[in-house]
Amino acid sequence: MSVIYGINSVSEALRAYPERIERITISREQRNPRVQEIARTAREKHIRVSFEERAWLDRKTDGARHQDVFCHVSETDTLDADDIIAQAKSPGFLVILDGIEDPHNLGAILRSAEASGADGVFIPKNRSAGVSPTVVKASAGAAAHVKLARITNTSQFIEALKKKGYWIIGLEAQAAQPIWKSDLTMPIALVLGGEGSGMHKLVKEKCDFLVSLPICGLVSSFNVSVAAGIAFYEVLRQRALSERSG
Repeated sequence: MSVIYGINSVSEALRAYPERIERITISREQRNPRVQEIARTAREKHIRVSFEERAWLDRKTDGARHQDVFCHVSETDTLDADDIIAQAKSPGFLVILDGIEDPHNLGAILRSAEASGADGVFIPKNRSAGVSPTVVKASAGAAAHVKLARITNTSQFIEALKKKGYWIIGLEAQAAQPIWKSDLTMPIALVLGGEGSGMHKLVKEKCDFLVSLPICGLVSSFNVSVAAGIAFYEVLRQRALSERSG
């Protein structure tokens, strides 16, 4: 059992997977029409709604900004990696996260991946943040829609993707080639490394090529979730241009 809180996240959970919601708890002090709408919708779907003092919600969310609404849900399901690959739309756009450990970063990346139309996101079973309530909250509901799979060995998974015709592109701050000079219209799997240390050595070696997001300021790199959003948009941009010119 896990928890989701916040108006947008709970509303999206009600819309996307009401069957997994066990109970919604609302603050007695709330006066927000959107929270009241959540309560009405939950009752229509025969989901139990309870009311508690706001201090109770504060304790349950460790003081996070819950916006007076909180719900218990079963854990977010992950899918089989082969099924995701088989269902990918041509030409194919996959995302591999090599050790993202901050749940806020993982949630933000899932949100950007869903918004940019990625066919699937793959995270290792070890050395990675899980799909926790914090991740679901940070994704603003996207965790309910993005196709997500756990993989046992990232390097072996990359080799399997290559056999299926995917090009593996690693996002690396020090790479000489800017991302916009790479062809992202072919079947690709974009690899992002963990916070601070980046991609693991073997994973980096498995990439077909590395690309960077050039920095004009004094900092050395972008936050990984920001870098992900920029890179995903470049994939979207190139493919949109390719469709128009084709």
